[in-house]
Amino acid sequence: MRLEELVNNNYNKLNENDLYILKYILNNKVECCNLGINELAKKCNVSRTTILRFAQKLGFKGYSEFRVHLKWQEEEKDNEEIDYVEKLYTDLNETIKLIKEKDFTSICELIYNAERVFVYGTGTAQIAVAQELKRSFLSAHKYFYVIEGYREFEVLMSSIKENDVVIIVSLSGNTTSLHSCINELTMKGIEYISITKLSNNKLSRTTPHNLYVTTSNMNLSNGLSYESCSMFFILIESLFRQYISYIQEQEQENNIQSIKVER
Repeated sequence: MRLEELVNNNYNKLNENDLYILKYILNNKVECCNLGINELAKKCNVSRTTILRFAQKLGFKGYSEFRVHLKWQEEEKDNEEIDYVEKLYTDLNETIKLIKEKDFTSICELIYNAERVFVYGTGTAQIAVAQELKRSFLSAHKYFYVIEGYREFEVLMSSIKENDVVIIVSLSGNTTSLHSCINELTMKGIEYISITKLSNNKLSRTTPHNLYVTTSNMNLSNGLSYESCSMFFILIESLFRQYISYIQEQEQENNIQSIKVER
């Protein structure tokens, strides 16, 4: 599991010192790969014990295991080709790897039991992903309500109930305008699913139901940058197929229970 995903999953355990350590590590990954625990503690102006506890909060047995993980991640990144076509293949392989490692059961269960499912995309490409989700799941007789814009999301908030589910598609996961709606969903006890690129982001941190893709930023010769959303379509295709498998399992269980009752 990537460091960014580990941080998202354990963010609530981190205190102010931990966040300072994290900020230093994320801004100096290459340097930190070669720093011992005492050296890192000195750089962050904290104790050796604080560094050790920070690593343990992220799920590591100790600092050495954390540093090995960080070094492995950086070496993997360094081995990536600069060629943009090769980067596409790398993103594709990494996204497939994330999908294969993900247990979709809880997310499929949420969608299956939801009275209504709302989908909100934070931009033009994300709305296209939301529309594709709607199209796919319609084949399984599960209707998704696509929220067309942030203002519409705000208006709908009062009518979204506890037995509904919201899916939020965001490239960065740090869209500032989302914060108020996320807070309201949390206060009302409404479950929501985040779909973002793999990064340390606020949206993923606020819900246990996360789906990730890997995307690479391309700096073009004209001075513009480009980041593809194509991996999102691969992810939602996988989600749909996982959902179909989940339904089949539910039907099999129901048939078994019916047979037991008849006997």
